[in-house]
Amino acid sequence: MQTPDPSRADSARDVEGERDADSVSDARSAGDAEGAAGADDSDLARRLGYVLKQAQSALRSRMDGALRPLGLTVPQYACLELLASGPLTNAELARGAFVTAQSMNSVVTSLQERGLVAREDVAPSGRRRPAELTESGRALLAEADGSVRRIEAQMIEAIAGRDADRLVDDLSAIAEHLPSADQG
Repeated sequence: MQTPDPSRADSARDVEGERDADSVSDARSAGDAEGAAGADDSDLARRLGYVLKQAQSALRSRMDGALRPLGLTVPQYACLELLASGPLTNAELARGAFVTAQSMNSVVTSLQERGLVAREDVAPSGRRRPAELTESGRALLAEADGSVRRIEAQMIEAIAGRDADRLVDDLSAIAEHLPSADQG
């Protein structure tokens, strides 16, 4: 399964999870701790948080361009990708796609209206109404996933000769090491 778009952690989101307008200030904030660890604060281009935000922004831009002709946004793609593993609740989808539950509800509703996902009108128990992919959703996901995988392959080309698996492991370790704002 593809890793959902990390820009979802940005604070300024609309229902479709558009890009945060203050990405530079976010990157500066994200790099503050790294700057204290020895990087020259005047050399923003060498600060880890800033460079991560640049890479994320480039990825997001490329994904937006690749998904737009398919009628998908990045949050909608993330939702479809997450549902490929089986039915999930709105809360589970929101956590996996790094958006609020309210935003995910709008994403799921728009996908449901297009016949790409299905969920019961009435919750089978409690309030949980898991969503699941339809056949149309699976077909569109397969097409979208091909586009996203080509973008990922281009990212890996940029680090040719280096260990892409190590980069993924290192970035995962960073993400696990930094608790989210609501955790700590």
